[in-house]
Amino acid sequence: MNNIVLNTVLRFIGLVFLQIIICSNINFLGYLNPYIYIIFIFLYPITNNRLLFIFLSFLLGLSVDMFLDSGGVHASASVAIAYVRPLFLKFSFGAAYEYQAVKFSNTTLSQRLIYFLFLVVIHHAILFSLVVFDKNETLLIVKQTLYSSVFTLIVCLLLTSLFSKKEL
Repeated sequence: MNNIVLNTVLRFIGLVFLQIIICSNINFLGYLNPYIYIIFIFLYPITNNRLLFIFLSFLLGLSVDMFLDSGGVHASASVAIAYVRPLFLKFSFGAAYEYQAVKFSNTTLSQRLIYFLFLVVIHHAILFSLVVFDKNETLLIVKQTLYSSVFTLIVCLLLTSLFSKKEL
């Protein structure tokens, strides 16, 4: 139990610092940044307290907001995907989620891709809608959401594949 708490704390701190120090300064093609801090929300243990999880997701987004001076948009988007995560876990993993037996190291790439894709697109749509906050700029919001979602999805899948423990 203590090992799970330590891993969760280290993942939280590590992803916030990676986001702040490296990913927020990438500016691929002038405006695209991967938002890898949401990996914390993707990989948070299923069996833990849901209220604590939503609170930690808020703290995660708020931490990124404080460092990037972005006024709460990351906190809002993080809480939103933390709240809807069970729906997409059930959709992506089916019976394994029902019995709370989902282990990402044992899932197929297509299951992880579907799960990550839905949550990344929701996160980015909320994030960029709040950043731009202008209905006349809907095309810009859709374009940024689409491009950043693809970039974030690729980076998140690569990172989780690199650091996952394969069970034999």
